[in-house]
Amino acid sequence: MASVVSVPSSPFLCPLKTTKSRTKFQTLHSSQKPFLINSLQLTELDPKIPQPVQTFWKWLCDEGVVTAKTPVKPGVVPEGLGLVATRDISEGETVLEVPRRFWINTDAVAQSDIGNVCTGLEPWICLALFLLREKWRDDSKWKYYMGVLPECTDSTIYWSEEELSEIQGTQLLSTTMSMKESVQNEFQKVEEEVILPNKQLFPFPITLDDFFWAFGILRSRSFSCIGNQNLMLVPFADLANHSAKVTTEGHANEVGGPAGLFSWDLLFSFRNPLKLKASDQFLVQYGLNKSNADMALGYGFIEPNSARDTFTLTLEISESDDFYGDKLNIAESNGLGKTADFDIKFGQSLPPALLPYLRLVTLGGTDAFLLESISRNAVWGHLELTVSRANEERICKVVRDACKSALSGYHTTTEEDEKLMEEGNLSSRLQIAVGIRAGEKEVLQQIDDIFRERELKLDELEYYQERRRKDLALVGEQ
Repeated sequence: MASVVSVPSSPFLCPLKTTKSRTKFQTLHSSQKPFLINSLQLTELDPKIPQPVQTFWKWLCDEGVVTAKTPVKPGVVPEGLGLVATRDISEGETVLEVPRRFWINTDAVAQSDIGNVCTGLEPWICLALFLLREKWRDDSKWKYYMGVLPECTDSTIYWSEEELSEIQGTQLLSTTMSMKESVQNEFQKVEEEVILPNKQLFPFPITLDDFFWAFGILRSRSFSCIGNQNLMLVPFADLANHSAKVTTEGHANEVGGPAGLFSWDLLFSFRNPLKLKASDQFLVQYGLNKSNADMALGYGFIEPNSARDTFTLTLEISESDDFYGDKLNIAESNGLGKTADFDIKFGQSLPPALLPYLRLVTLGGTDAFLLESISRNAVWGHLELTVSRANEERICKVVRDACKSALSGYHTTTEEDEKLMEEGNLSSRLQIAVGIRAGEKEVLQQIDDIFRERELKLDELEYYQERRRKDLALVGEQ
C-alpha cells in the first residue's frame, strides 16, 4: 500500500538564482573605523541611509566598481534598503558590473589563509568559515561589505520556539527543523575537524549562532549558476530586491570586460529586466519556481500571490509490499524510486507522474498481473490510464486520508487565518506564518477536492479490462 507523508526539501543549498535577504536598517552596523575617500564623490546617497552603507558605497566608488556610468545607487525603499535608478534605464540595459576580484567564492577561499584547511569541504561550509574569519579581521579586504550584512533576517531558521509554534503542522516547520539540525551537525563536525585544530587561523570563538549567521547570509544573498560559479556572494549586486512584477530570469551573467583603468577581467553583470524611470527601484526575480515556503526559509518573506503556495506529497513503495521488487524496478525504469516527491501548486493541475505512481504503489490483488509484463515501460503505459475500479478507489482514499490528516495538524482554522489577515497589523514573522499555513491548507483542500470529484466519477471511468476487450474485438474483426 502507499503511504503519503510530507518530506522537507534538501536541507542544504540548492541552486540559487538572484538571491538576497531583505536588509533591515536596524541590523546594519559596523565596528570598523570610518573609511575616508579623497576622490570626487560619484553620487551622494540619501542622508537617511545608515553610515555603514554610506561607507560601503564610498568604498565601491573608490575601487572603481561604481563609475559615473553606473545608473543605480542604494536608496530607501519599502523593503528597507535597495537599489534605485539615478536616471531612466531601458529594459535589458546593464545596471552594474562587479569584477571577479570582489566575488566571494571558493576561489577566494582557496587563495586565502584558510584555503588549505578547507580542502574537501562542501562549498557552502568553506564560504561560511571564510565569512566568519573576514568578519572578525580588522584588515579584511571585504570589511566594508561585512559592515552592511544583516545580523539576521526573517528566515524561519532564526525564529524563536514561540514564533515557530505559529507554523505548527506546516511542511515549512518540518523543513526548517530538518535544516537547523543539519546545520548543527555540520557545525559540530567542522568545529572538531577544522576550527579547533587550527586555532592559529581561527583565534576567535565561533559559536553555533555564528555559523547559523553565515549559513543564513549564504542562503539569502548568494548567486549560483552564473558562468562556472556554483556559489558566490557579490557585494553591491546583492542589494537588489525581489519583485513578482519581474516574470523572467537570467538577467545575471558572467561576462568579460574592463575591470579597472588598465585591466580586463570577468565581471558579474546585472541587466535591467524592467523599464525604469529615475528614482524607480531596480528589482529582480529570485526564482520563478520557488514556493512561498522556499521564500520564507531562504529570504524571510513570502508573496501574497497564491500561485506560489505549494504542498508536497511524498509517496512511498512499502518494503513489506509483496511486489516490492517489481514495483521498485518499474519506478526506477521510469525515473522515480522507492519514494517520490510531487509538488502540488495552487491553481495548477496534478504533476503528470503522480497518478501512475499512485496506481503503482497501490497495485495489488487481481491487478498485480500487470507487473508481469515483459516491458517495464509497457507497465508504466498501462498505469498512465485507469487500471481498475478498486485500484482507483484506493488511490483516492490514500490521498484524501493524507489530506485529512495533514489538515488536522494545524492549530488554526482557515477562517481564523483569514480573519487575522483581514485585521492586519501583524508582525513580519507572524504575517509569514499565517500566509504559509493558509496557503498550505488551500492547496490541501484543492487536492482533496480533485480526488473527491474523482471518487464521484469512478463508475463512469473506463478501466483496463474494458479497454482490453475492445482491443480484442477489434483484432477479431480484422
